[in-house]
Amino acid sequence: MLANLLSWLVIVLALLDGGFMAFDGTRALISGDYIRPQAGEYAGQLGPWAKLIRKAGINPESTLMKLIFVLYGFAWLAVIAGFALKKPWGWMAMLVFAAASVWYLWVGTISSLVQIALLLLLRARQ
Repeated sequence: MLANLLSWLVIVLALLDGGFMAFDGTRALISGDYIRPQAGEYAGQLGPWAKLIRKAGINPESTLMKLIFVLYGFAWLAVIAGFALKKPWGWMAMLVFAAASVWYLWVGTISSLVQIALLLLLRARQ
């Protein structure tokens, strides 16, 4: 029972992360821009992830980066399906995708760390 609850929590968190990346990347490809804060200290700015991407030599506003968001988001949705269907590769793929999303500061970082902890707890209970 607890394992089912933990699994569903992992799935919900991953759907929020992967779904948002797929949505935001698709929206950016169509409209030309990502969702950005409208008010406050960071109004109009991309998240801290954009600085890491720039350091890697990729323009965060480029079509390439938008496509990466879309592909990563939809790939994560496929991984979620594999995990939910208890495919042999599902647990490891979820762990890899959650770990690879730790850089998506701050909400993505917290969500990914929680997912990693829950996935490890699930594995330890088996």
